[in-house]
Amino acid sequence: MKKVVLITFLVCSICQLAFAQDVDIKDSDVKFGIKGGLNLTFFKVAEGINGEFGTDPEVETGYYGGVFADFSVDDNFNIQPELLYIGLNDFKFINAPIYLKYTVDSNFDILLGPSLNYFFDFFSNKLKIRADISSAYNITSALDVHLKYTIGFQEITPNGLFIGLGYRL
Repeated sequence: MKKVVLITFLVCSICQLAFAQDVDIKDSDVKFGIKGGLNLTFFKVAEGINGEFGTDPEVETGYYGGVFADFSVDDNFNIQPELLYIGLNDFKFINAPIYLKYTVDSNFDILLGPSLNYFFDFFSNKLKIRADISSAYNITSALDVHLKYTIGFQEITPNGLFIGLGYRL
């Protein structure tokens, strides 16, 4: 539990330092929101000769939910840190991605960045770093549907596909 609090504190501190300015919060372009959805996790995925997935990857279905903040940097660029809880049968962990968000047009965004992951009971080395690539389609100014793929850098770290909804408060 101490490590979860430490990771949460670290993510919040990084965001605070990155955006520390003498700007009134009412005048800045910061949006907060919630998100959640379906998680498909791929275990034991072996890469084939031509780069395709192995013939029999093990896929588990789970859920995720959490909060995000969206900090405007420029007209088309934002920084979007998130804090998500992910459940997959007995496999539970915290996912804290920090995205560079690029607005392609008014309804479509591409997000890319690292994610810090704290695994509660699965690994002996509980902290893992993975890479995320995501896209989001804004249905309205407050509601989006998103798709995210997470790539584990270590052999034992699973890859994941996330499909869900986000709501800006």
